[in-house]
Amino acid sequence: MALVKMKQLLEQAKKENRGCGAFSVGNMEMVKGAIQAAEEMNTPIILQIAEVRLAHSPLHLMGPMMVQAAKEAKVDVAVHLDHGLNIETVKKALELGFTSVMLDASRDSFEENIRKTKEVVALAAQYGATVEAELGLVGGSEDGKSDHGIQCTKPQDAKVFCEQTGVDALAVAIGNAHGDYPVAPTLEFGVLEDIHNITAKPLVLHGGSGITDEDFRKAISLGICKVNIATASFNSLTKEVENYLETEGKHNYFDMNEAMVKGVYDNVKRHIQIFNCR
Repeated sequence: MALVKMKQLLEQAKKENRGCGAFSVGNMEMVKGAIQAAEEMNTPIILQIAEVRLAHSPLHLMGPMMVQAAKEAKVDVAVHLDHGLNIETVKKALELGFTSVMLDASRDSFEENIRKTKEVVALAAQYGATVEAELGLVGGSEDGKSDHGIQCTKPQDAKVFCEQTGVDALAVAIGNAHGDYPVAPTLEFGVLEDIHNITAKPLVLHGGSGITDEDFRKAISLGICKVNIATASFNSLTKEVENYLETEGKHNYFDMNEAMVKGVYDNVKRHIQIFNCR
């Protein structure tokens, strides 16, 4: 279909009472697996990469590949910079053709988060791109090396934040966390419902890997339009490669390549089925 703005996909998901999966990728095989699953399910998706992953997956290499894959996909695909850490990276992503960006200033003060987000909104407007921001503290961290703690988003703060920044989508903290969950988290659905009612903005659930199917569907019914999946895809890819390397006989790159694609394809397809509320 086409490379599209993330805002378009979130509005469509909201109208159809489903969630739009945002799948983190780190190499060509992950891009191929995600697109293959989306095409088979005939469901639009978001391809994304977080800034902490760029040491292993450089933006100047991953970005053009993600954008081109979206352009040639048989379904609509948005390409998003997740958890940008500085304005320079955000600008580079926009220059590469990303249709959505996020600068994560959630650990800054409320006022500083607003200031930085407004700067990104103004910059992204020059490229016609969607902007996501985060308010409150989602637990864990993108690289799994630290835990920032969890601080639930305050509904009234969310209202003021959205009004002052003009952001297109808001990532909320409701007990969710990045990385692997030892046990499924207890999500604060009452907080989510209040934020949804008071902002009317498409809401984003980070730290999706490990949340139960029921909780995904309930969160979507209460305003979550974008659901981030990263750890589950990386784990599924790794497991599929391990399974291949445990088979008898001589191993080669090309079969391992297919194993990586399959690992991501399986995980993305499973989550699309959940987010489509089937």
